[in-house]
Amino acid sequence: MNITIKRAYDEPDARDGYRILVDRLWPRGVKKESLAVDEWDKNIAPSTDLRKWFSHDPTKFDEFRARYQAELDQSNAPKRLLEKARGNGTLTLVYAAKDPQINHARVLQEYLQKL
Repeated sequence: MNITIKRAYDEPDARDGYRILVDRLWPRGVKKESLAVDEWDKNIAPSTDLRKWFSHDPTKFDEFRARYQAELDQSNAPKRLLEKARGNGTLTLVYAAKDPQINHARVLQEYLQKL
């Protein structure tokens, strides 16, 4: 399965396959209809405490990655997500962070690709 990431503020595309919002909070200024997600799974997002600690600080990203992966290891949400998306060809992880490289969706993408 092809696993991609896409900002919530980018236009949905038919090639996105199964689209899932992977944030705990709904993206600011985005209407539900325009986001066009198949699912919103808050349980696969980083915990509130981890998200607040990280605060999108690039100097904390390596530690954030390790902590978030540890949270994912303790959850069955990643496997459930892959099962739901199976058969779609592409799974698109939709996120709201500004930085396309330093964000939890990138960490989740890498994690899911190893399962």
